[in-house]
Amino acid sequence: MLSFVAQRVVKGVIVLLAIVVLNFFLIRLAPGDPAIVMAGEAGASDQIFVKQLREKFGLDKPLPEQLFIYVKGVATLDLGFSFRQQAPVAKLIGERLPATLLLTLTAFAISLTLGILFGTFAARFAGTFLDTGITVFALIFYAMPIFWVALMGILLFSVTFEWLPSFGYETVGANVTGLAHAVDVAKHLIMPAMTLGLFFMATYTRMTRASMLEVKRLDFVKTARAKGLSDAVIQRRHVLRNALLPVVTLAGVHSGTLIGGAVITETVFAWPGIGRLMYDALLQRDYNLLLGVFVICSAMVLIFNLITDLVYRLVDPRIEFAS
Repeated sequence: MLSFVAQRVVKGVIVLLAIVVLNFFLIRLAPGDPAIVMAGEAGASDQIFVKQLREKFGLDKPLPEQLFIYVKGVATLDLGFSFRQQAPVAKLIGERLPATLLLTLTAFAISLTLGILFGTFAARFAGTFLDTGITVFALIFYAMPIFWVALMGILLFSVTFEWLPSFGYETVGANVTGLAHAVDVAKHLIMPAMTLGLFFMATYTRMTRASMLEVKRLDFVKTARAKGLSDAVIQRRHVLRNALLPVVTLAGVHSGTLIGGAVITETVFAWPGIGRLMYDALLQRDYNLLLGVFVICSAMVLIFNLITDLVYRLVDPRIEFAS
């Protein structure tokens, strides 16, 4: 296993380097000049001031030289300096990353748990009213846009019933610590995590149901029934366990999509994560900050994919690690 992990890490570094180079050129192809934008906001849009800004932030250098400087910095874990925020990119991302990880991991756990649970019940009672109800419930949340679910959640649970806070990471000015602070953050987390998780829950529900119905028709399940095993044991030990592999694969693919969905969710709920930081950097033409967020998101996707491959072995010990 250590050899497999080492090989995947080496391949991941090569892929990450290719992503860094590709993102660098894609960002440079985007319309707009950060120096002109900053000069316009400062009220001094003359060419001399714009030239000074370009020299200050290295935008006057040839593109290959800018790429070399940036790749060299990334290799030494230096993501550059944000000329808009006047702070190191690594520091800005480090301040926002815990909030995004808390949101995405909670949403991921909610979606995977509810998806497998509902999918199991739908497959167990296939063709019944319960199966139809779960399928309709899943399709409703799959069809509705994330931002609309977020807005309806705020309108219902914050404005109408006043059960949950509508925005932010914690209550402003509360100055609570310890368990009280954890409870406060949890209250703010419920709606963003549920909004993001319910969309992916629908996909896992459908995938679990379809996979379990397919496994039920295989010969080893018929053999287990012929041996006199109870239906509960067959469903849990034989059907569900073998049906989880496609779900795990899909969950690994969705790990990167969760970050994209977090951009919308963080914007609607004013959640201080890197999704919203990336959105602000895009509007401000903050190239270094935008590239830094891309690097971190790409690294997170590669790590999640490696974890997915390791989980395969836990789900089915018959799977062997291969490079």
